[in-house]
Amino acid sequence: MRVGLVDAGSNTVRLVVTDATDGVPLPVHTAKWKLRLSEQVGADGHFGEEATEQLVEALRKAVEVARGWGAPEPLAFATAVVRNAPDRVAVLRAVARRTGVRLCVLPGEVEAELTFLGVRRWMGWRAGPLAVFDIGGGSFEVAFGRGRMPEFAVALPLGAGRLTDEFLGHDGPPTPDELRALRRRARHQLRDATSRIRWEHPHTVVATSRTFQQLARLCGAAPGRNGPFAERILRRGDLRRAIDRLAALPATERAGLPGISAPRARQSLAGAVVGHTAMKLSGVKTLAICPWALREGILLRYLEDGADWWTDIETTHDTNGGGAGMDGGWGGASLDRGEIDGDGNGDRDSPAAKTVSLLPLRSTPPTPTA
Repeated sequence: MRVGLVDAGSNTVRLVVTDATDGVPLPVHTAKWKLRLSEQVGADGHFGEEATEQLVEALRKAVEVARGWGAPEPLAFATAVVRNAPDRVAVLRAVARRTGVRLCVLPGEVEAELTFLGVRRWMGWRAGPLAVFDIGGGSFEVAFGRGRMPEFAVALPLGAGRLTDEFLGHDGPPTPDELRALRRRARHQLRDATSRIRWEHPHTVVATSRTFQQLARLCGAAPGRNGPFAERILRRGDLRRAIDRLAALPATERAGLPGISAPRARQSLAGAVVGHTAMKLSGVKTLAICPWALREGILLRYLEDGADWWTDIETTHDTNGGGAGMDGGWGGASLDRGEIDGDGNGDRDSPAAKTVSLLPLRSTPPTPTA
């Protein structure tokens, strides 16, 4: 069985074509198109015509490549850069009309849950009670669980690209005041989620995402050429020293550091600050770096639960909009019956807008007893 998956993220559109052998998605071909959508959209998050055109063209190419590799109808999803766009309905409809792709916009919570599944499968049951940190360009996800799926999952507006634009919007080294403001925002947003992680006291804490992988390499972890099975860890003390190294350099010079790529050099400092803050507030001294994350979680859920699961995802989070609520809140919004204005934006006051989640496996934090 051959399955393709297209991921439209803040920096790139990625295609992975996999063979499912014994329920394990083994990649046979990958491709990516560097769009840096987070830099193309407007200051208010609107895509506009140019960014939409770039996304459409990249998705058209991804579908063509997938077909050439025997995956004619790849699954396709978008993350925070599309989820948070005020004009995302117009963007998704343009994609569907011009490429035939139903680009699903998953709520941040669902992203966190599926990332947890990918990590659990990679780390195995010996990891015990498991916590997962995942940072992208637009959001930071935290999840915890003891089983296959998490009991707690949350997405926070702490993406490395988002915070870079807000707090480090120039190419020079940051000022002390800018770094303090960035840390203050991270502490405020992470307070509740990290309290839950500290309360649960996980046996293993794992980080995923390219940003964490690059930060781990900067801190001395094995390079990518050693393969996915090389053990990689990130220590909190090393990450704190890495922040000083990154902050001492202009954004363009950070790409000269070990592991830091040019496309992510500008946002690497914000990612390091958020990661360190999450570790400190959670009482975590060491993170294991996992190569599997959201894409693998989606593929695993598709293989384990069947095509109907993805059909439900497409139906709930379709081109009428999904992801962050129209009021800016985090979670899922289905606007199938809501009003759509001339610009393709949903009516935030429509009674049809509602919060949804297809993976209702979370629990509320426990209440301490005397």
